[in-house]
Amino acid sequence: MGSLFGINGIRGAAITELTCELAMQAGKAAAFVLTKKLNRKPVIFIGKDTRLSSDVFEAALCAGICSVGADVVKLGVLPVSATAYLTMKNKADAGIMISASHKNAEFNGIRFFSGTGYGFSYDIEEEIRRLVFDNPEEITLSSGSSVGVISNYENSSEDYINHILECVKTRLEGLKIAVDCSNGSASVTAEKIFTSLGADVMLIANEPDGVNINKECGSTRIDGLMEFVIENNCDCGLAFDGDADRCLAVDEKGELVDGDKLIALCAKSYKEQDKLINNTVVVTVMTNLGFVHFAKENGIRVVTTSVGDRYILEKMLDVGYNVGGGQNGHIIFAEDMPLGDGQLTGARILEILVKSGKKMSELASVMNKFPQVMINVPINVKKREIWKNNPEITSLIEQHQEALGELGRITVRENAAEPIIRVMVEGKEFKNINSVAIEIADRIKKHTL
Repeated sequence: MGSLFGINGIRGAAITELTCELAMQAGKAAAFVLTKKLNRKPVIFIGKDTRLSSDVFEAALCAGICSVGADVVKLGVLPVSATAYLTMKNKADAGIMISASHKNAEFNGIRFFSGTGYGFSYDIEEEIRRLVFDNPEEITLSSGSSVGVISNYENSSEDYINHILECVKTRLEGLKIAVDCSNGSASVTAEKIFTSLGADVMLIANEPDGVNINKECGSTRIDGLMEFVIENNCDCGLAFDGDADRCLAVDEKGELVDGDKLIALCAKSYKEQDKLINNTVVVTVMTNLGFVHFAKENGIRVVTTSVGDRYILEKMLDVGYNVGGGQNGHIIFAEDMPLGDGQLTGARILEILVKSGKKMSELASVMNKFPQVMINVPINVKKREIWKNNPEITSLIEQHQEALGELGRITVRENAAEPIIRVMVEGKEFKNINSVAIEIADRIKKHTL
């Protein structure tokens, strides 16, 4: 935990790894840094998901923030995008979301936002990290009337829902949809959003009990939704994760429509409406090669980033692109939300579906996915980065990439969170790419275990 901030904030096993003490200290440090930067008392919004531990971390953060004289506004259970949006809309000085996104209830996380709704700058993150781990004695505590105040934002979900409804203008009457809320944040918002748009909505995994978030449901366990869509003759299914920033879809035949296909549909729709800025979409290096071919055929330029929602957003903001996302269903519409929003994505997909007059399976056929093989290779933690300078490994990768040509791709990257190298190979023939992936993985094992 020494690095404190990962791609999306602090994460770990709730209470035992991500402790109450760490949460309180992070709250203190963040509020102290903001106080010095602004030269006044900051106001910090806090949202949370449905985990039991989210209430505990909310209390710890509130204690830490108020102890240095900043004020807290509690938003209650909301999607992570709603926390960022309401922070920005109400001109708060910062926002915090308590969630471990797609992970089960034994994990939790703390994600910070600036007053713009985007993440803190790296400089501010580093200053918070320093105060948490290296120099906590520098934090000055408040007392008496200077202690911070805690209040509640009474209409947080309504304000968020109304914003989504303002972003989507098309009525969805005639559509019967299934929605998997993953027993998470979408449980408090999804039904009203999609029924208000006119859809006939059937909800599943919408009864959170504190421990069932993401448990055999949601975007990481979509098989239940697949069966439900078929059994109930739905036109489409939508699945979210615990903090509702991801969306995956299921067509009327019960087949998965993943993030790559959803981005393809959105990018094509935006281009046809002359709304796709610079005719460009931002994706990650793990995006299926079929998307690259789809984009080329449709005159859409593709910009790739490292894997991680933060990197996608940074690239979009740097240049001003308005559509981007990843295979996991985290899709960003930068003109409407400061980060990915699963329910906005779902509404946009249903809007496209209604306007097309097609079935979801027909719509999703706009992009043909290439077979993809992924092998995770455990490595000795002391041998990180070694493979990049090993000619036996790099020459093998180059040799196979040359053989695959434009109809194949090899991506090899280390996982930042754990000592694993991910070997991903794509191509037209599964048997061929599978053998290539195994050979590269075996070569990496030989030199890194």
